[in-house]
Amino acid sequence: MLELVLVLTIISVLFTIAVDKLLTLKVEAERVAMNQILGSLRSAMSIHIASHISSGSVDKLIESAHSNPMTWLSDKPDNYLGVLDEPDPGDISPRKWYFDSYNKYLVYRVSNINHFSSPLKGPKRARFQVKLVYTDINENGKFNAGIDKIHGLSLKSIEAYQWVAEPINLKDFASTADIYPKN
Repeated sequence: MLELVLVLTIISVLFTIAVDKLLTLKVEAERVAMNQILGSLRSAMSIHIASHISSGSVDKLIESAHSNPMTWLSDKPDNYLGVLDEPDPGDISPRKWYFDSYNKYLVYRVSNINHFSSPLKGPKRARFQVKLVYTDINENGKFNAGIDKIHGLSLKSIEAYQWVAEPINLKDFASTADIYPKN
C-alpha cells in the first residue's frame, strides 16, 4: 500500500511539472507569434520606406503615418480581422489582430491574460501605431512639412507592455499608480 501511495505521489508531482511546462510553452508560443508578426510588419515597412527613398518621394511618407501597417503585407495573418471602427475590445476574440480605424491603432488581443502586463483597462491587448520619424528642426513638437526633415517610419507600441513568465496579480502591488503612471 505504501508503494502505491509513493508511486501515485511521484506521478502527481511529474504531472504537475508537465502541466506547468506546457502552460509556459503556450504563453511563449503566443509571445513569439505576436513578435513574428511585428517583425514581418517592420520588414514590410522598411521595404515601403525604401521604395519611397528610391523614387525620391520621401515626403510622401507623411501619408503613411498612422496608417494600417497590415496593408504592406502581401499575405495577411490568418488571425487578422481587418479594419474595424473603434470596436469594443471585449467583443474581439483572443489571439486576433485588428486595425482600429478611429484611433489609428493596430491592436493585438492577448489570450494568455495572466501572463501579460499592460496599463490598459479591460481585456488584455497591445496597441501599436505607425509614427513618422523626423528631426523637429523648429522644436515645436510636431511635424511641419518643408521645415522638418523626414527620416522614415517606425512601428511603436502605444503603451508599455510585458510578457511575464509567472501569472501576475496587480493586488500584489501597493498601487497600480506606482507601476503605470497616469498620462
